[in-house]
Amino acid sequence: MTFNDRIFGVLMIVLAVAYGWGATQLPEPFGGSEAVGPETFPLLLSVVLALSSLYLIVRPDPDNAWPWSRTGIELVIAVVVLVLYAMLLQPLGFIISTALAVGTLCWRMGARPPRAYLVGAVSGLVVYLVFNFALDLALPLGLLSFLEVS
Repeated sequence: MTFNDRIFGVLMIVLAVAYGWGATQLPEPFGGSEAVGPETFPLLLSVVLALSSLYLIVRPDPDNAWPWSRTGIELVIAVVVLVLYAMLLQPLGFIISTALAVGTLCWRMGARPPRAYLVGAVSGLVVYLVFNFALDLALPLGLLSFLEVS
């Protein structure tokens, strides 16, 4: 079953290269001479992903089987939720899309839906406030853009 890890490793290297290339396409910040720009964190993530993928290719798990049971279905659901999250981030905004994504993932992990979506809403709001006010990094508000303070 080491073949599964190697296939996954190759796919993840392709993803790491694409993600790293996408990070280099981000626009330069105003001033342009900062050592840490908008591409720094995505590039770091792509390097970590590439190194982890190489490890999977070189040293695969000898007893690895694809999870075709309920676990496999839950993994597919999680991937679909994360893809939808990325697609809805701009139109719905960070708070709403994060509330929906985190709430759905919590629910799929066993939480009751009202509590799961409450956790999602609180998570989205708290992370937005930290990024916007503590870190001074703008996140999209989308449908909630009427709350934006000039």
